[in-house]
Amino acid sequence: MDRVWPLIGRAEELGFVEAAMRRRTGARGVVLAGSAGVGRTRLAQEAVRGAGRRCGGTTIWATATATARHIPLGAFAGHLGGLGEDPARVLHHAAEALLSGVGDGGLVVGVDDAHLLDHHSALLVHQLTTQDRARLVLTVRSGEPAPDAVTALWKEGTLERLELQPLSVPATHELLAAVLGGPPDSALSAAMWRLTRGNVVFLRHVVEAERAAVRLREVRGVWRWAARHEISAALADLIDAQMGMLTPPVRDVVDLLALGEPLGMPLLCRLADPAAVEEAEAGGLILVERDGDRHSVRLAHPLYGETRRARIGTVRARRLRGAVAAALAAAGTRRPDDALQLATLALDSDYEPGPTLLTAAARRAAELADRGLAGRVARAAVAAGGGFEAQLLVVASLTPDVPPPDADLEFAALTTLATDDDALVRATVLRVLHLAFDAARPDEAQAVLRAAERGAGTPEAALQLCAVRGHLAGALGRPAEAVAAASAALSSPTLPDEAVVLAACGLIGAMGMLGRADRIPAVAARAEPAAARLTGLAHLRLSLARATSGALRLAGRLDEASSVANGRHGSDRHGTAGHGADRHGADRHGTGGAELSAYLMGEAALSRGRLGDAVRWLREARAGLAESGGAGGVLFLNLVALARALALRGDVDDARMALAEAEAERHPAMVTVEPELLLTRAWITAMEGSVVAAVCLAREAAVLAAAGWQPAGEVLALQHAVCLGDETAADRLAVLSATVTGPRAPAAAAHAAALAAGEGDALRAACARWERIGDLTAAVHAAAQAAAAYTRRGRRGAALLASATAQRIAEAGGFARPPVLAAIEWPSPLTGREREIVALAARGLANKAIAERLGVSVRTVEGHLYRAGAKLGVTSRAGFADVLRVA
Repeated sequence: MDRVWPLIGRAEELGFVEAAMRRRTGARGVVLAGSAGVGRTRLAQEAVRGAGRRCGGTTIWATATATARHIPLGAFAGHLGGLGEDPARVLHHAAEALLSGVGDGGLVVGVDDAHLLDHHSALLVHQLTTQDRARLVLTVRSGEPAPDAVTALWKEGTLERLELQPLSVPATHELLAAVLGGPPDSALSAAMWRLTRGNVVFLRHVVEAERAAVRLREVRGVWRWAARHEISAALADLIDAQMGMLTPPVRDVVDLLALGEPLGMPLLCRLADPAAVEEAEAGGLILVERDGDRHSVRLAHPLYGETRRARIGTVRARRLRGAVAAALAAAGTRRPDDALQLATLALDSDYEPGPTLLTAAARRAAELADRGLAGRVARAAVAAGGGFEAQLLVVASLTPDVPPPDADLEFAALTTLATDDDALVRATVLRVLHLAFDAARPDEAQAVLRAAERGAGTPEAALQLCAVRGHLAGALGRPAEAVAAASAALSSPTLPDEAVVLAACGLIGAMGMLGRADRIPAVAARAEPAAARLTGLAHLRLSLARATSGALRLAGRLDEASSVANGRHGSDRHGTAGHGADRHGADRHGTGGAELSAYLMGEAALSRGRLGDAVRWLREARAGLAESGGAGGVLFLNLVALARALALRGDVDDARMALAEAEAERHPAMVTVEPELLLTRAWITAMEGSVVAAVCLAREAAVLAAAGWQPAGEVLALQHAVCLGDETAADRLAVLSATVTGPRAPAAAAHAAALAAGEGDALRAACARWERIGDLTAAVHAAAQAAAAYTRRGRRGAALLASATAQRIAEAGGFARPPVLAAIEWPSPLTGREREIVALAARGLANKAIAERLGVSVRTVEGHLYRAGAKLGVTSRAGFADVLRVA
């Protein structure tokens, strides 16, 4: 790792500093203020170097320290020679020494930690600034007292003061990408920011230590961070210095919060000395926040807790956790998160909560989609005698990477604990889902389901099993069966929430395949409230989002599909970050929530032709899904999409490798993706130059979709065939557009008809229609095909206009120039001077005015316009405007 980290995320601040340094009047420098580690020094150094380069001046860098504070001119000692023996003239001599040999570019001075300057150095800085003899960049630590001479500089407006804020999450992500040499996943960036709060010094310590320990590592091109981490000795020393010496009572306050934050103010004051709580707040060690009807207390920085937890011995930590847990229990768990907080504390203490509380806590962790924490707490509940409900939560928390024998043992234990029909049905639902998706044994899952249906003892039990059948039939590519089963289940107004969501997943997916997107909103309206209430199967929220966004994508309702994906990404990627789960041992990776969300984001971006975003999200999802056992087949879907995105942007070798991975991860319960697998092969084949073979593959995908009663899938496959140049799809798409709802089918039919007729104007209209829908893949190909059609008919200007449109869309989406676009003229054939003159003419300037502006003769302007018109097939200024408008 480089010794000096790049300066990232500070463009606005650097611009502010540079503007101040360039001024000829008023403030000609800045004071950069901020907390320790926020990046003041790095920004100041860059500003001083930049100012020196711009003006060709001399630069001086000085650092004030506490030890040199009592030495006159100690900060500048390395830049000064002998100053004479006259005390009254020492500042004059010091200034002259600094300015000696300085050329026309002037002097630029940087002073780090100027709040620590000795009296004489502070006066020297003040004199240099107020006498306009140098431009200065000073750094000071916020909240620390500074010499009067320094404070006066910003109070009197001699220097601008800029309060430097910590890095934002996006800036942290960008910095990590630069430092690591590759993209970090969004969970890593968010976790690093939560831990360091954007403090660059802290971030660097954490990154270097975790990378050295190989907990921060690259997985399939994406950097990921293991759940558990350790604070380095160097960083712990920094944090200790920042916190200062802690008296024993204050240390108790900090340690209690380090292990159990957040804590209510009354509870904390019962566990610790109230005076010490006040002292900790006054010292900036803790924060008191309003939380509804109570005041909650937490540490002022997450690393305070990390440092203290590393220092606390095991026995003391267990005792303190037990004390907090007992106090929470005595106060009563009024909120769902109270039970989870109490349980996570109790797991690593001597306090033993009862099975009821542990089961409630596990249920809350499951509601928050943290399967790792839910499983850990649920096992403790089982051990405490929680029975069927606790074991149900254990089973629901199983992830795809659990070895099959272990999973079988857990399900056997659940079945043993089931004492009535309702419990048996709930156990069967989980067993079927696990077998079909996590274990990739859909045939066995169907056998278990059929046996349960034969033995269903009540109509309610039968309807719950019907919901599972609808979900499974949808995944296995049997849309008619899915609609029948799911509709029957949803006819019951008393269907449990889990069954509602399962049935809705099957029904929405089937409706998407059948081209009945008009029915999706009504089904989603019933399912979404049920999904919000889910407990044991909370991860089904993502299944519902996947089914809904996928069906909307098929219909061409791309804005709605993206909204669904964005909604799930925002709500599921951080899990239980606010509940202390990390410090109590929950494994944040392997639950699949963030990875599934990233997959949804990638699919949404791919459907819109935003290839850079698609590849980024899909690669992130691939890395996480590969580590969590494939997340029930989603890794297969992800790889199919990733291979296509890579192909479309021209990364053919990487696309081939992703396709090979997809083949290796092929999932028997993901039958509906088979046509899309063929479409991915088609685009890779096209990018390799075999366009005719690519069209055949796309047509094969359409036949496969039609055979599976998936008319919407057939529309999508034929649309891709048309983009690849198939002129024979118009009739079939016209038939499909009469029954398949949503904007995709009629747009594809119009595109196919225009291509078959070779009508450039109609193809341009198709391009515009695809852009309105949001499908840049179809739009760029329609524009390219329009250019080719115009060229065949000798309409050169129109061809160039369509070519410019294709180029604009390709650049916006990140498309490569595949062989199917090879016929279009791209880019514009104009020279730089011709384009410059044509642009002015298109704005209405007369030839004489253009000549005067460019300093050439009128005849030269006329000649350029004549040649440009001949190249473009344009004879008027209005025609030039049309060609240039989109180029």
